[in-house]
Amino acid sequence: MREQLKSIEARAEEELSKVSDSRQLEELRVRYLGKKGEITAILKQMGKLSSEERPIIGQLANSVRADIEKAVAEKQSQLKAAMAEQRLKAETIDVTLPGKAPRLGRPHPLNAVLAEVEDVFLGMGFDIVEGPEVETDYYCFEALNMPKHHPARDTQDTFYINENVLLRTQTSSVQIRTMEKTKPPIRIISPGRVYRSDAVDATHSPLFHQIEGLVIDKGVTMADLKGTLELLMKRLYGEEAKIRLRPHHFPYTEPSAEVDLMCFNCHGEGCSMCKQEGWVELLGSGMVHPKVLAGCGIDPEVYSGFAFGIGLERLTMGRYSINDMRLLYENDMRFLEQF
Repeated sequence: MREQLKSIEARAEEELSKVSDSRQLEELRVRYLGKKGEITAILKQMGKLSSEERPIIGQLANSVRADIEKAVAEKQSQLKAAMAEQRLKAETIDVTLPGKAPRLGRPHPLNAVLAEVEDVFLGMGFDIVEGPEVETDYYCFEALNMPKHHPARDTQDTFYINENVLLRTQTSSVQIRTMEKTKPPIRIISPGRVYRSDAVDATHSPLFHQIEGLVIDKGVTMADLKGTLELLMKRLYGEEAKIRLRPHHFPYTEPSAEVDLMCFNCHGEGCSMCKQEGWVELLGSGMVHPKVLAGCGIDPEVYSGFAFGIGLERLTMGRYSINDMRLLYENDMRFLEQF
């Protein structure tokens, strides 16, 4: 048995020197040190020995076991160190190489212009107020001095959910809700999506974006309205931008005015873009109708105010010289990457 144990130790040392990975090392450990390994097989034969030989062979077997365990542990440490070194070499990063810059997104033209408009009005002390897109007939029409069967509804007739609930046609409904809840002075703009039953073409869409403005205070006049809109246009289109007000009629304002912007392409001389008129129709505006104020609990004898509604798409088209509104909705990256 003494010779067997020495032979086992010698073979184990020789095989360990040839082990190249952890799988081979585990197989070797089980073969020599496992429950059915060669060292265990020797120990099972200890009963055949005499009482004098038994402690000597037992001591030798334990010594051989300990030597093999130590050698296996050392080999395992060597293999781990080698694997770590290989991984470091494989994962080495050359920090001198130029990096790959991530592709950055950019705001959609509509969002970019809206942010500019909001900055202008925030600078003038306005608040930004939002409201529901699904509205009641009262807030969309009746509170704006358009009772049922009023002819002005025909141009804004939209998508009804039921007889009294519809998708809002303008964000003026937010103005009504604000006047009901807030006492003057009031300075707000209310941007958001609106819906009308328009056919899709270069200048119309059943879904578009509107920015409504409202100011209510003592002594507010049309001059305040004109000055506010002039400042906005100059900030968007440059100091040379000019506007004009034309008499018009809206049920919720009195007096009312359409606001035109001098054509930025021909500077008022007339071209195909402005249909030879020199001016581009931009928005509707006016002084808030006394009936609208009274309906919201505001005394028209004490307070006055102005309101306006601007189409965000129209502002954006003018800002970037876009001639077809549909381009803003098609998500064509060849178009959007220009901005």
